[in-house]
Amino acid sequence: MNGYVEKTDLNFEEITEWDESIFKNLISLDLRDDQVEQVLTPPIVYSNHQDVLAVHWHPEHVPMELIKKRIGIMFPVRKSELIIPTQHNVLMENDGYCGVEVDCYSRGFGAKVQLLLHFEKSKVENAEILKSMLSHTFKYRSSQLFDFIETIVNPERQEALQEAAGETGANDEVVEFTKNVSKKLKGMLEKYESITPAESVKNKLLSNYVDTMRGAIGDRFANRVQLFLKAVKIIVKRNFPLYYFYRVNEIIEEVRGLGGGVVIPHPEQFWPILLAGYDVDGYEVWNPQSRRYTEFLINVVNNQNKTIKATSKPVLIFMGDDTHMGEKTKDPKFQNREKAGREIGFQPAWEELMTSKSLIAGNISKASLITEYRARLS
Repeated sequence: MNGYVEKTDLNFEEITEWDESIFKNLISLDLRDDQVEQVLTPPIVYSNHQDVLAVHWHPEHVPMELIKKRIGIMFPVRKSELIIPTQHNVLMENDGYCGVEVDCYSRGFGAKVQLLLHFEKSKVENAEILKSMLSHTFKYRSSQLFDFIETIVNPERQEALQEAAGETGANDEVVEFTKNVSKKLKGMLEKYESITPAESVKNKLLSNYVDTMRGAIGDRFANRVQLFLKAVKIIVKRNFPLYYFYRVNEIIEEVRGLGGGVVIPHPEQFWPILLAGYDVDGYEVWNPQSRRYTEFLINVVNNQNKTIKATSKPVLIFMGDDTHMGEKTKDPKFQNREKAGREIGFQPAWEELMTSKSLIAGNISKASLITEYRARLS
Protein backbone atom coordinates (compact mmCIF):
# COMPACT_ATOMS: atom_id res chain seq x y z
CA MET A 1 0.00 0.00 0.00
CA ASN A 2 1.43 3.38 -0.96
CA GLY A 3 -0.94 5.44 1.18
CA TYR A 4 -2.44 7.31 -1.77
CA VAL A 5 -5.72 5.75 -2.81
CA GLU A 6 -8.31 6.84 -5.29
CA LYS A 7 -11.75 7.22 -3.77
CA THR A 8 -14.70 9.27 -4.83
CA ASP A 9 -16.77 8.90 -1.66
CA LEU A 10 -14.45 10.49 0.89
CA ASN A 11 -16.14 12.18 3.82
CA PHE A 12 -14.50 15.59 4.01
CA GLU A 13 -16.12 16.61 7.30
CA GLU A 14 -15.88 13.60 9.61
CA ILE A 15 -12.86 11.48 10.50
CA THR A 16 -13.20 8.06 8.90
CA GLU A 17 -11.23 4.82 9.14
CA TRP A 18 -9.61 5.80 5.85
CA ASP A 19 -8.45 9.11 7.36
CA GLU A 20 -6.99 7.36 10.38
CA SER A 21 -5.21 4.82 8.20
CA ILE A 22 -3.73 7.59 6.07
CA PHE A 23 -2.74 9.60 9.15
CA LYS A 24 -0.85 6.66 10.64
CA ASN A 25 0.87 6.15 7.31
CA LEU A 26 1.90 9.81 7.14
CA ILE A 27 3.37 9.93 10.64
CA SER A 28 5.19 6.60 10.34
CA LEU A 29 8.98 6.76 10.33
CA ASP A 30 9.28 3.24 8.89
CA LEU A 31 10.01 2.79 5.20
CA ARG A 32 8.18 0.34 2.97
CA ASP A 33 10.14 -1.89 0.60
CA ASP A 34 9.31 0.32 -2.39
CA GLN A 35 10.55 3.39 -0.52
CA VAL A 36 13.81 1.64 0.35
CA GLU A 37 14.21 0.79 -3.32
CA GLN A 38 13.68 4.44 -4.27
CA VAL A 39 16.38 5.53 -1.83
CA LEU A 40 18.82 2.94 -3.15
CA THR A 41 18.17 3.78 -6.80
CA PRO A 42 19.60 7.25 -7.45
CA PRO A 43 18.80 8.62 -10.92
CA ILE A 44 22.43 9.40 -11.71
CA VAL A 45 25.93 8.20 -10.84
CA TYR A 46 28.74 10.77 -10.62
CA SER A 47 31.48 8.50 -11.88
CA ASN A 48 34.20 11.18 -12.03
CA HIS A 49 33.68 12.93 -8.67
CA GLN A 50 36.62 12.20 -6.38
CA ASP A 51 35.91 14.85 -3.72
CA VAL A 52 32.52 14.82 -2.01
CA LEU A 53 31.55 17.67 0.30
CA ALA A 54 28.10 17.74 1.90
CA VAL A 55 27.61 19.83 5.04
CA HIS A 56 24.02 20.99 4.48
CA TRP A 57 21.45 18.22 4.01
CA HIS A 58 18.59 16.62 5.91
CA PRO A 59 18.23 12.87 6.53
CA GLU A 60 14.66 13.37 7.81
CA HIS A 61 13.23 9.89 8.53
CA VAL A 62 15.55 7.97 6.20
CA PRO A 63 18.00 5.73 8.13
CA MET A 64 21.64 6.73 7.86
CA GLU A 65 22.73 3.28 6.70
CA LEU A 66 20.50 3.61 3.62
CA ILE A 67 21.82 7.10 2.95
CA LYS A 68 25.41 5.83 3.12
CA LYS A 69 24.59 3.12 0.59
CA ARG A 70 23.03 5.69 -1.74
CA ILE A 71 26.10 7.93 -1.47
CA GLY A 72 28.33 4.95 -2.21
CA ILE A 73 26.33 4.19 -5.35
CA MET A 74 26.36 7.82 -6.52
CA PHE A 75 30.07 8.46 -5.95
CA PRO A 76 31.87 5.17 -6.68
CA VAL A 77 35.37 6.68 -7.11
CA ARG A 78 35.38 9.20 -4.27
CA LYS A 79 38.74 9.58 -2.51
CA SER A 80 38.10 12.39 -0.03
CA GLU A 81 34.84 13.29 1.63
CA LEU A 82 33.24 15.30 4.40
CA ILE A 83 29.58 14.37 4.74
CA ILE A 84 27.85 15.84 7.80
CA PRO A 85 24.05 15.70 8.26
CA THR A 86 22.27 18.87 9.35
CA GLN A 87 18.79 17.89 10.47
CA HIS A 88 16.62 20.81 11.54
CA ASN A 89 17.28 21.41 15.26
CA VAL A 90 18.33 17.78 15.83
CA LEU A 91 21.99 16.81 16.19
CA MET A 92 22.85 13.79 14.02
CA GLU A 93 26.06 11.86 13.37
CA ASN A 94 27.81 10.34 10.38
CA ASP A 95 31.31 8.88 10.22
CA GLY A 96 32.62 10.63 13.30
CA TYR A 97 31.06 14.05 12.67
CA CYS A 98 27.85 15.62 13.97
CA GLY A 99 25.83 18.46 12.54
CA VAL A 100 22.58 20.39 12.82
CA GLU A 101 20.79 23.30 11.16
CA VAL A 102 19.50 25.43 14.00
CA ASP A 103 16.87 28.16 14.00
CA CYS A 104 17.83 31.24 15.97
CA TYR A 105 17.01 34.92 16.31
CA SER A 106 19.04 37.88 15.15
CA ARG A 107 18.06 40.81 17.30
CA GLY A 108 20.06 43.18 15.09
CA PHE A 109 17.56 42.97 12.26
CA GLY A 110 14.64 41.32 14.03
CA ALA A 111 14.41 38.13 12.04
CA LYS A 112 14.79 34.38 12.32
CA VAL A 113 17.97 33.06 10.77
CA GLN A 114 19.56 29.64 10.51
CA LEU A 115 23.07 28.43 11.20
CA LEU A 116 24.82 25.21 10.21
CA LEU A 117 26.77 23.75 13.12
CA HIS A 118 29.41 21.04 12.67
CA PHE A 119 31.46 19.08 15.20
CA GLU A 120 33.71 16.14 15.67
CA LYS A 121 31.51 13.59 17.40
CA SER A 122 33.65 13.43 20.54
CA LYS A 123 33.19 17.14 21.19
CA VAL A 124 29.43 16.93 21.64
CA GLU A 125 29.08 13.63 23.48
CA ASN A 126 28.67 15.54 26.76
CA ALA A 127 27.39 18.84 25.35
CA GLU A 128 24.29 18.94 27.53
CA ILE A 129 23.74 22.70 27.26
CA LEU A 130 23.80 22.65 23.46
CA LYS A 131 21.53 19.61 23.36
CA SER A 132 19.07 21.34 25.69
CA MET A 133 19.11 24.44 23.50
CA LEU A 134 18.39 22.33 20.42
CA SER A 135 15.63 20.42 22.20
CA HIS A 136 13.95 23.68 23.21
CA THR A 137 14.23 25.01 19.66
CA PHE A 138 12.90 21.77 18.15
CA LYS A 139 9.83 21.79 20.40
CA TYR A 140 9.14 25.45 19.74
CA ARG A 141 9.55 25.07 15.98
CA SER A 142 7.24 22.02 16.01
CA SER A 143 4.54 24.11 17.70
CA GLN A 144 4.22 26.05 14.45
CA LEU A 145 2.15 23.21 12.94
CA PHE A 146 -0.48 23.66 15.64
CA ASP A 147 -0.43 27.42 15.12
CA PHE A 148 -0.81 26.79 11.38
CA ILE A 149 -3.86 24.57 11.92
CA GLU A 150 -5.35 26.87 14.55
CA THR A 151 -5.08 29.81 12.17
CA ILE A 152 -7.21 27.89 9.69
CA VAL A 153 -9.86 26.46 12.02
CA ASN A 154 -10.26 29.21 14.63
CA PRO A 155 -13.10 31.61 13.68
CA GLU A 156 -11.32 34.39 15.56
CA ARG A 157 -8.26 34.18 13.29
CA GLN A 158 -9.93 34.49 9.91
CA GLU A 159 -8.04 37.61 8.84
CA ALA A 160 -5.13 35.43 7.77
CA LEU A 161 -7.44 33.28 5.65
CA GLN A 162 -8.93 36.34 4.02
CA GLU A 163 -5.47 37.67 3.23
CA ALA A 164 -4.33 34.33 1.81
CA ALA A 165 -7.52 33.96 -0.23
CA GLY A 166 -7.04 37.44 -1.64
CA GLU A 167 -3.46 36.67 -2.64
CA THR A 168 -4.23 33.32 -4.26
CA GLY A 169 -7.75 33.83 -5.58
CA ALA A 170 -9.05 30.95 -3.45
CA ASN A 171 -12.84 30.70 -3.56
CA ASP A 172 -15.20 29.64 -0.76
CA GLU A 173 -15.01 25.99 -1.82
CA VAL A 174 -11.23 25.93 -1.43
CA VAL A 175 -11.36 27.72 1.91
CA GLU A 176 -14.08 25.48 3.36
CA PHE A 177 -12.36 22.33 2.17
CA THR A 178 -9.12 23.51 3.78
CA LYS A 179 -10.93 24.20 7.05
CA ASN A 180 -12.53 20.75 7.06
CA VAL A 181 -9.35 18.78 6.42
CA SER A 182 -7.49 20.93 8.97
CA LYS A 183 -10.12 20.17 11.59
CA LYS A 184 -9.78 16.46 10.87
CA LEU A 185 -6.00 16.58 11.08
CA LYS A 186 -6.22 18.48 14.36
CA GLY A 187 -8.58 15.84 15.72
CA MET A 188 -6.27 12.99 14.74
CA LEU A 189 -3.22 14.74 16.18
CA GLU A 190 -5.07 15.03 19.48
CA LYS A 191 -6.40 11.47 19.39
CA TYR A 192 -3.07 9.88 18.48
CA GLU A 193 -0.77 12.25 20.35
CA SER A 194 0.81 9.38 22.30
CA ILE A 195 1.92 7.51 19.16
CA THR A 196 2.83 10.45 16.93
CA PRO A 197 6.63 10.77 16.59
CA ALA A 198 7.89 14.26 17.34
CA GLU A 199 9.79 14.18 14.04
CA SER A 200 6.49 13.92 12.15
CA VAL A 201 5.00 17.09 13.63
CA LYS A 202 5.84 19.47 10.79
CA ASN A 203 3.95 22.03 8.72
CA LYS A 204 4.13 19.78 5.67
CA LEU A 205 2.00 17.15 7.43
CA LEU A 206 -1.08 19.14 6.41
CA SER A 207 -0.06 19.50 2.77
CA ASN A 208 0.92 15.82 2.62
CA TYR A 209 -2.52 14.93 4.00
CA VAL A 210 -4.18 16.92 1.21
CA ASP A 211 -2.02 15.17 -1.38
CA THR A 212 -3.42 11.79 -0.32
CA MET A 213 -6.86 12.99 -1.47
CA ARG A 214 -5.86 13.86 -5.03
CA GLY A 215 -7.56 10.75 -6.37
CA ALA A 216 -10.86 12.00 -4.97
CA ILE A 217 -10.64 15.76 -5.46
CA GLY A 218 -8.54 15.92 -8.63
CA ASP A 219 -5.14 17.50 -9.18
CA ARG A 220 -6.51 20.87 -10.22
CA PHE A 221 -8.51 21.39 -7.04
CA ALA A 222 -5.72 19.91 -4.90
CA ASN A 223 -3.24 22.36 -6.43
CA ARG A 224 -5.54 25.27 -5.58
CA VAL A 225 -5.77 24.06 -1.99
CA GLN A 226 -1.99 23.67 -1.78
CA LEU A 227 -1.47 27.18 -3.13
CA PHE A 228 -3.86 28.53 -0.51
CA LEU A 229 -2.17 26.53 2.25
CA LYS A 230 1.23 27.85 1.22
CA ALA A 231 -0.02 31.43 1.46
CA VAL A 232 -1.48 30.79 4.91
CA LYS A 233 1.77 29.18 6.05
CA ILE A 234 3.76 32.23 4.95
CA ILE A 235 1.47 34.46 7.01
CA VAL A 236 1.78 32.16 10.04
CA LYS A 237 5.57 32.17 9.78
CA ARG A 238 5.59 35.94 9.43
CA ASN A 239 3.60 36.32 12.65
CA PHE A 240 5.32 33.54 14.59
CA PRO A 241 6.97 35.00 17.74
CA LEU A 242 10.75 34.89 17.42
CA TYR A 243 11.85 35.84 20.90
CA TYR A 244 11.58 32.23 22.12
CA PHE A 245 14.44 31.26 19.81
CA TYR A 246 17.98 31.58 21.13
CA ARG A 247 19.91 34.55 19.81
CA VAL A 248 22.59 34.03 17.17
CA ASN A 249 25.37 35.07 19.55
CA GLU A 250 24.18 32.64 22.22
CA ILE A 251 24.34 29.74 19.77
CA ILE A 252 27.73 30.74 18.36
CA GLU A 253 29.28 31.18 21.81
CA GLU A 254 28.15 27.70 22.84
CA VAL A 255 29.46 26.16 19.62
CA ARG A 256 32.84 27.87 19.89
CA GLY A 257 33.15 26.71 23.48
CA LEU A 258 32.79 23.15 22.21
CA GLY A 259 35.25 23.59 19.36
CA GLY A 260 32.64 23.39 16.61
CA GLY A 261 32.27 25.09 13.25
CA VAL A 262 29.63 27.59 12.13
CA VAL A 263 28.45 28.26 8.57
CA ILE A 264 25.75 30.67 7.37
CA PRO A 265 23.46 28.89 4.87
CA HIS A 266 21.55 30.36 1.90
CA PRO A 267 22.61 33.95 2.66
CA GLU A 268 20.29 35.48 0.07
CA GLN A 269 17.53 34.92 2.60
CA PHE A 270 19.55 36.55 5.38
CA TRP A 271 21.52 39.37 3.74
CA PRO A 272 21.94 41.45 6.92
CA ILE A 273 23.67 38.59 8.73
CA LEU A 274 26.61 38.96 6.36
CA LEU A 275 27.16 42.47 7.70
CA ALA A 276 26.81 41.61 11.38
CA GLY A 277 30.38 40.46 11.92
CA TYR A 278 29.42 37.17 13.54
CA ASP A 279 32.20 34.71 14.35
CA VAL A 280 31.61 32.15 11.61
CA ASP A 281 33.83 29.86 9.57
CA GLY A 282 32.21 30.50 6.25
CA TYR A 283 29.30 31.40 4.02
CA GLU A 284 27.27 29.20 1.75
CA VAL A 285 27.51 30.97 -1.60
CA TRP A 286 25.31 28.54 -3.53
CA ASN A 287 22.17 26.65 -2.60
CA PRO A 288 19.28 25.35 -4.74
CA GLN A 289 17.21 28.14 -3.18
CA SER A 290 19.97 30.78 -3.36
CA ARG A 291 21.92 30.82 -6.58
CA ARG A 292 21.53 34.31 -7.97
CA TYR A 293 24.59 35.96 -6.40
CA THR A 294 27.08 33.09 -6.27
CA GLU A 295 29.93 34.76 -8.18
CA PHE A 296 29.35 38.06 -6.37
CA LEU A 297 29.54 36.38 -2.95
CA ILE A 298 32.67 34.44 -3.88
CA ASN A 299 34.37 37.66 -4.97
CA VAL A 300 33.27 39.43 -1.77
CA VAL A 301 34.78 36.65 0.34
CA ASN A 302 37.95 36.61 -1.78
CA ASN A 303 38.39 40.36 -1.27
CA GLN A 304 37.63 40.07 2.43
CA ASN A 305 40.26 37.36 2.84
CA LYS A 306 42.88 39.57 1.16
CA THR A 307 42.49 42.17 3.90
CA ILE A 308 42.42 39.98 7.01
CA LYS A 309 45.33 39.78 9.40
CA ALA A 310 47.88 37.04 8.89
CA THR A 311 46.90 35.61 12.28
CA SER A 312 43.21 35.38 11.38
CA LYS A 313 41.54 32.44 9.70
CA PRO A 314 40.15 33.12 6.23
CA VAL A 315 36.42 32.95 5.61
CA LEU A 316 35.59 29.69 3.85
CA ILE A 317 33.30 29.28 0.87
CA PHE A 318 30.71 26.50 1.00
CA MET A 319 27.99 25.25 -1.30
CA GLY A 320 24.97 23.42 0.07
CA ASP A 321 22.85 20.91 -1.79
CA ASP A 322 20.12 21.23 0.90
CA THR A 323 18.87 17.74 0.08
CA HIS A 324 15.74 16.53 1.92
CA MET A 325 15.90 12.76 1.88
CA GLY A 326 12.26 12.37 2.90
CA GLU A 327 11.25 13.77 -0.48
CA LYS A 328 12.86 10.76 -2.15
CA THR A 329 10.56 8.36 -0.29
CA LYS A 330 7.36 9.91 -1.65
CA ASP A 331 5.33 8.51 -4.49
CA PRO A 332 6.90 10.23 -7.54
CA LYS A 333 3.46 11.62 -8.43
CA PHE A 334 3.48 13.73 -5.28
CA GLN A 335 7.12 14.74 -5.08
CA ASN A 336 8.24 18.33 -5.25
CA ARG A 337 10.23 17.94 -8.46
CA GLU A 338 12.83 20.56 -7.58
CA LYS A 339 13.45 19.18 -4.08
CA ALA A 340 13.44 15.58 -5.27
CA GLY A 341 16.14 16.48 -7.80
CA ARG A 342 18.66 17.55 -5.15
CA GLU A 343 21.41 15.09 -4.25
CA ILE A 344 23.70 14.86 -1.24
CA GLY A 345 27.19 15.97 -2.25
CA PHE A 346 26.24 17.38 -5.65
CA GLN A 347 26.44 21.14 -6.05
CA PRO A 348 26.64 21.90 -9.79
CA ALA A 349 28.00 25.41 -9.25
CA TRP A 350 31.44 23.93 -8.55
CA GLU A 351 31.60 22.94 -12.22
CA GLU A 352 30.15 26.09 -13.80
CA LEU A 353 32.66 28.12 -15.82
CA MET A 354 32.00 31.55 -14.31
CA THR A 355 31.95 30.16 -10.79
CA SER A 356 35.13 28.18 -11.42
CA LYS A 357 36.86 31.37 -12.53
CA SER A 358 36.05 33.08 -9.22
CA LEU A 359 37.01 29.99 -7.21
CA ILE A 360 40.38 29.73 -8.93
CA ALA A 361 41.05 33.40 -8.14
CA GLY A 362 40.57 32.59 -4.47
CA ASN A 363 42.56 29.34 -4.67
CA ILE A 364 39.47 27.40 -3.61
CA SER A 365 38.58 23.82 -4.41
CA LYS A 366 36.44 21.13 -2.83
CA ALA A 367 39.54 19.13 -1.92
CA SER A 368 41.21 22.07 -0.15
CA LEU A 369 37.97 23.02 1.60
CA ILE A 370 37.51 19.48 2.92
CA THR A 371 41.07 19.49 4.26
CA GLU A 372 40.77 22.94 5.84
CA TYR A 373 37.39 22.40 7.48
CA ARG A 374 38.39 19.00 8.83
CA ALA A 375 41.39 20.69 10.44
CA ARG A 376 39.20 23.36 12.03
CA LEU A 377 36.84 20.77 13.46
CA SER A 378 39.64 18.60 14.87
